[in-house]
Amino acid sequence: MNKFITLLILPLLLFLSACTTVLIGGAGAGGYAVGTDERPVGVISEDISITTRVKTTLIKDKQIDAFDINVDTYRSVVTLYGHVKSSAQLNRAISLTSSVKGVSKVISKLTVIQ
Repeated sequence: MNKFITLLILPLLLFLSACTTVLIGGAGAGGYAVGTDERPVGVISEDISITTRVKTTLIKDKQIDAFDINVDTYRSVVTLYGHVKSSAQLNRAISLTSSVKGVSKVISKLTVIQ
């Protein structure tokens, strides 16, 4: 009986706390990615960590507008997408990304937009 009451109250609490969308959306997206990806969960987790470290490094840099750069990691290979304002920024983004722990290779699909 206690489990039944908990099952009824838990969704209500989640709904009232406005976490429902995040919880359902996050679980759905994460479950789909893991379910359709051939990489082991540990590799996926490491790739996510690398992506986060790269994005954080780019955001901290004053010379690059990191919000115009998307970062994808697959088996420690990082691909940068988006645009920068100069070839100097492009080279800096590649260099910074290469310096991040765990990155084995950087593929740049960045374009220079002036």
